[in-house]
Amino acid sequence: MTQLAGKRVLVVEDHIIIAMDLAHELTSEGAKVVGPVATAAAALDVIGSTDLDGGILDIKLSDRSAFPVADALADRDIPFVFATGYDIGVPARHANVRRLEKPVKPSVICRALEAAMSSAVPEE
Repeated sequence: MTQLAGKRVLVVEDHIIIAMDLAHELTSEGAKVVGPVATAAAALDVIGSTDLDGGILDIKLSDRSAFPVADALADRDIPFVFATGYDIGVPARHANVRRLEKPVKPSVICRALEAAMSSAVPEE
């Protein structure tokens, strides 16, 4: 098992095949997948009602960008990574968040999320 084992990971991705591939990879590594969700609105609902350990965000979603989702995760000190197929600038407040450009293997995204989670400051 990996560092993702037992962790609750939100997957925010509007392309169903990519979302399912990510969910499969996370599950195979022992993570508990939350979602996948395809819209920022749905992701914000999940964040407001679910304990999470990490997240994977596509930046350009069908309803709007995922930056409000990134803000909500950051406000709760939940580590996340961006995975996107678009060359979209990331706001300065998220400049230190790892951004992976699609196409990228789900295992690479998982390693990046593990790194983000291991560098997050644990709550006391």
